[in-house]
Amino acid sequence: MPEVRIAAEPRTEFGKGGARRTRRAGKLPAVLYGHGTDPRHISVPTRDFEHALRLEGANVLLDLQLEDGSELALPKSIQRDPVRGVIEHIDLILVRRGERITVDIQVNIVGEVAAGGLLDQQFTTLSVSAEATNIPTSIEVSIDGLEIGDAIHAGQVKLPDGVELIADPEASVVHILAAPTAEEMEAELDTEGAGVVEDEPEGEAGEGAEAGAEGGEAAGEGGAADEGDAPAE
Repeated sequence: MPEVRIAAEPRTEFGKGGARRTRRAGKLPAVLYGHGTDPRHISVPTRDFEHALRLEGANVLLDLQLEDGSELALPKSIQRDPVRGVIEHIDLILVRRGERITVDIQVNIVGEVAAGGLLDQQFTTLSVSAEATNIPTSIEVSIDGLEIGDAIHAGQVKLPDGVELIADPEASVVHILAAPTAEEMEAELDTEGAGVVEDEPEGEAGEGAEAGAEGGEAAGEGGAADEGDAPAE
């Protein structure tokens, strides 16, 4: 994976107000930590970071250009606005050349599903160990030749040289299921429809019951008044 050089500068404003001002200036608030060092509050250009993500993926290796030198870092956590989806904050972890780290790699399925089959992808990422400067962008898993009922387990996925599987090797990454027939889908829809209970209409009986209840309450109130008005013996 190539290193993406990106400018970074210290951040002196904190809290929600400071973060908003940083973003309005076209930068992302970030925290850089790792290797036993104190966390450093920095900011990076929003456009440059988003461009790096689009090109290299979530495990992009950043060459941060700081005032006191450069540091290699990987995105550890990317926080986004839940509505707009824009990046609001990033956590970056320091790495060193030659250091092995554990990361989750995107799984891309290639090939055609067998006729009458349905693809069931149970893992979209795989946890692997790799050298910090040699992290694959993604892993391809081919389903060509798989028949209905076949599966590919994590231990069967071909990994690039120097990359080791950390995930359970017996975990099923993809499974080819039998696609439901038109009759089966229609029967399922009929079953779901039969389970729907229609609301009871408000009829005269219901109104009469409510009127009776109101009359009972009035009678109860009248009875209580009579007892209260009765003269003591």
